[in-house]
Amino acid sequence: MKTKNKYLIIIDLAIIMSSIFAAIILAKTDILVNILTATKELEIIGSFVAGLFFTSAFTTAPAIVTLAEIAQVNSIWIVAIYGALGAAISDLIIFKFLKDRFSKHLIELIEKKEGKKRIKHLLNLKNFKWLTFLIGGLIIASPLPDELGIALLGFSKIKQPLFIAFSFVANFIGILLIGIVARALI
Repeated sequence: MKTKNKYLIIIDLAIIMSSIFAAIILAKTDILVNILTATKELEIIGSFVAGLFFTSAFTTAPAIVTLAEIAQVNSIWIVAIYGALGAAISDLIIFKFLKDRFSKHLIELIEKKEGKKRIKHLLNLKNFKWLTFLIGGLIIASPLPDELGIALLGFSKIKQPLFIAFSFVANFIGILLIGIVARALI
């Protein structure tokens, strides 16, 4: 059982490292910039595609720039809605990988250390779950990597339909703020 858990943790880390590596390649080769630039003139498609890339640490910066540029000449509400839809889809994919597996494996690692009972008690407190829910939402709404926020939401035991709605609303607010700031800077 212990060997299986170590193997699963290694697989989780390999998946995370692979996604980071792919994101770095996208950013370094300008493939992402070309994709985002090509769809920029198309308000809905451009917002959706930029939203897809809004969630990852390595693709957030070009996505923010693209969303800001689209919002400067189009409806910030349309940009926020379709950008949030794309971001929620990306978050859902990450959620499927991270929610149970990463949180479960992290808890298993924590439990093996001293103070096992105190940490386990802390993780089961209702206030701790709400705090992780709040912090996770703030991270998703911000330009910070959504992976961290999603892992925190895994601790709150959020159900998938609620997660989708929550992700959409958090990303909508974040993208709407980007549009408002972009318009203010014109």
